[in-house]
Amino acid sequence: MSNTYLIGAAATPVGEHYGQSLAAIAAQAVRAAFATTNLLPERIGALYVANAFGESLTGQSQLGAYLATAVGLRGLPAFRVEAGGASGGVAIHQAAQAISTGQCDVAVVLGAEKLTDRLEGAVEAALAIQSDAESEAINGLTLTAQWALLMRRYMHLCDYPAEAFAPFPVNAHANALKNPQALYRFAISSDKYRKAAQIASPLNMLDCSSLGDGAACLILAAESVAQKLAGPHLRLAGSAVATDTPSLAMRPDPLDLTAARASAHIALGRAHMGLGDLHVLELSDPHGIAATLALESIGFYPRGEAPRHAADGAIAPTGRTPLATAGGYKARGDVGGASGVYQIVELARQLRGEAGLTQVPKARVALAQSLGGVAATAATCILVAE
Repeated sequence: MSNTYLIGAAATPVGEHYGQSLAAIAAQAVRAAFATTNLLPERIGALYVANAFGESLTGQSQLGAYLATAVGLRGLPAFRVEAGGASGGVAIHQAAQAISTGQCDVAVVLGAEKLTDRLEGAVEAALAIQSDAESEAINGLTLTAQWALLMRRYMHLCDYPAEAFAPFPVNAHANALKNPQALYRFAISSDKYRKAAQIASPLNMLDCSSLGDGAACLILAAESVAQKLAGPHLRLAGSAVATDTPSLAMRPDPLDLTAARASAHIALGRAHMGLGDLHVLELSDPHGIAATLALESIGFYPRGEAPRHAADGAIAPTGRTPLATAGGYKARGDVGGASGVYQIVELARQLRGEAGLTQVPKARVALAQSLGGVAATAATCILVAE
């Protein structure tokens, strides 16, 4: 089985791109990714499109064929991958499997979403069906409300006030300030967080991400192809996908994101690494509670300790578990099913030493994890600089 390497990566800025279609945004990302490598489009063997909301918000199905045509890869085997917010990570995992088993030696993973053209009610309805549509979404329980319920439970069990989660968005915004592709390029303070208006108590406006339009593209290749290209070489050392029940009510311990833990440890096992080998992280962090539960469920911190460590600087670029170095979901913007692809683009910059003012010192090993719904699907990728 062949090792898989990342040989090209690029992303468009996240924003409200009303004047551009999904196809135009996707084509922009693909062109930029090919510009980072001297590989010709004729070498591409397959296209994997990560998209969560094609039908519900964009009004387009058959996104494999549609975007293959739009980006100049017409005729290729093209697959649309949908797993909610985990779509990007799952698409990367599937492309890597195709390369490792010899189905193709070069594949493109394209994450693309157009989310800002619809009114808020339609967007909330599309997001809500990532949960259990029959028992939760039908009763008006949104994803934000579910994270708020988990935050309330965590605060009760671990004896935290809502203000304890401020370090997560504060860190995200501080990093996004230095990222020209981020949606929200401004700093916030703990005091502003404390005074922010409530969205779904205890979640407030400064602890909730916003959806944005954007596209990110990766070019993955077999080792035999990557060796012929100029470095630095980034190896996809391991990837894994795990699932849990979409319904929070059916989980024995809703604060334990079992799919997040399983996918992370399986991916690390395939990479022959442990948590201590990681230098920089990208997690699904639309709210501070989401980042908290992911950090604790994966095993970086015991339950009840992640907010305390975040307050001590552990999630900053110079900390023990650097997180959201390009702004994360909160400040870079939540790009739906494309988010997992954006994560790898951002980690590639870190591992190549190109992250500028948010560069993690001596970063060589990175973990990206994207979640679908409230961690009903979790996809984890391990990226290593060689």
